[in-house]
Amino acid sequence: MGAKLRVYTQKIKSAQTTKKITKAMELIAASRIQKALGRVEASSPYARAITRAVSAVATYSNEGHPLTTEREEIKRSAVIVLTSDRGLAGAFNSQIIREAGELRAQLEQDGKEVDHYLVGRKAVQYFQFRRRAFIKDWQGQTDVPDAELAREIADLVIESYTKGEVDEIHVVYNRFVSMMTQEPSVVRLLPLEIVEADQASDEAALPLYEFEPEPASVLDALLPVYVESRIFNALLQSAAAKQAATQKAMKSASDNADKLITDYTRLRNNARQAEITQQISEIVGGADALSSAK
Repeated sequence: MGAKLRVYTQKIKSAQTTKKITKAMELIAASRIQKALGRVEASSPYARAITRAVSAVATYSNEGHPLTTEREEIKRSAVIVLTSDRGLAGAFNSQIIREAGELRAQLEQDGKEVDHYLVGRKAVQYFQFRRRAFIKDWQGQTDVPDAELAREIADLVIESYTKGEVDEIHVVYNRFVSMMTQEPSVVRLLPLEIVEADQASDEAALPLYEFEPEPASVLDALLPVYVESRIFNALLQSAAAKQAATQKAMKSASDNADKLITDYTRLRNNARQAEITQQISEIVGGADALSSAK
């Protein structure tokens, strides 16, 4: 019985130590998520404004710009996969990798080859373990991504697109919906899907635009900024979703530790009670034996 008591006591101490760690990580994630959400809210209006501006120029100028025109035959696609550098975030990384795998399968089914650009150590580890090729990776900046990272990614994929090395660009990332929900999303960045004209009502008066300089020059200037802003917003969304996923996972781990502590405490009490009962029985039996001997 004494051995059982020691085992249960050790398990209770281990669960209590684990709970302290997970609770601390939960509080850290809760403090970081507010900053991450603030960055998302600050960048979203700019990204929407740039998208509307590019859509307006492409829609109302009748300009056949290479970055907005669908190519006759799409042979190769670029896929940017946004994961995190660290784990302990539940299904955050696995659902993005699964979404990227489904997108790759769909593209290959359509007869397209796929080039991967990886952001985050988890995506790199996944591809390296399975010996899958990728073009370039970025690691160590997923918790607090900056505009320079988005600019570097955007410059590389735009260069590949303008050179004809790829015919379309997709980005796969976790979109922050709420503290409990992070939704994997796939967005095609290029060629640009024009939505401005489709959203306008038939009865509403269409705006009149004048472009200076020529529409082609405006698109040349706007499109790199558009791609960079969309990638930066996706990076910020992914960072906020990661903190929310970490907080949820650590809260679940703390709750499980509480349950383990309760269960092992009950088992230890039962073992202690059994030991006490056995000792009392031995004392009573010994006393009865002495009485019978007399």
